[in-house]
Amino acid sequence: MVNPQIEGKTYPRTASYLVGREKIREFAKAVFSTDPANLDLAAAKALGYSDLIAPPTFAVVIQERSLTTVLADKEAAIDFSRVVHGDQRFIHERPIVAGDELTSELKVASVKSLAGNSMVTFETQIFDQKDALVCTAISTLVVRGQA
Repeated sequence: MVNPQIEGKTYPRTASYLVGREKIREFAKAVFSTDPANLDLAAAKALGYSDLIAPPTFAVVIQERSLTTVLADKEAAIDFSRVVHGDQRFIHERPIVAGDELTSELKVASVKSLAGNSMVTFETQIFDQKDALVCTAISTLVVRGQA
């Protein structure tokens, strides 16, 4: 069972992640994006961006870095082998662009118990190199109870 005392806990910011043009292209292909601004520099620049823009779900790459810190936290008691991804949402302030240096800070928004399972909701704020909020990623993990 997940430790309910971690509700409200905020984890330290991650080290910065430099968003690369090829990482955006790889991610866009993996999610079957057909948006030219994800793949073609000229198309992105024609829309007024300095470089390729990432698909909206690319923020999960940054969020995952924060989730790793929670999963490694012995106090949290999250057994990753019992985790099922329940929900994922993104609130974008602006698109992620190649060349961004992003950090993330995660807060455990809630820990609930339901039918012997734990539902843990995380809110991860993603910041750029100017410390401006770029995106808030909200995810819920279901940690299955012992059978």
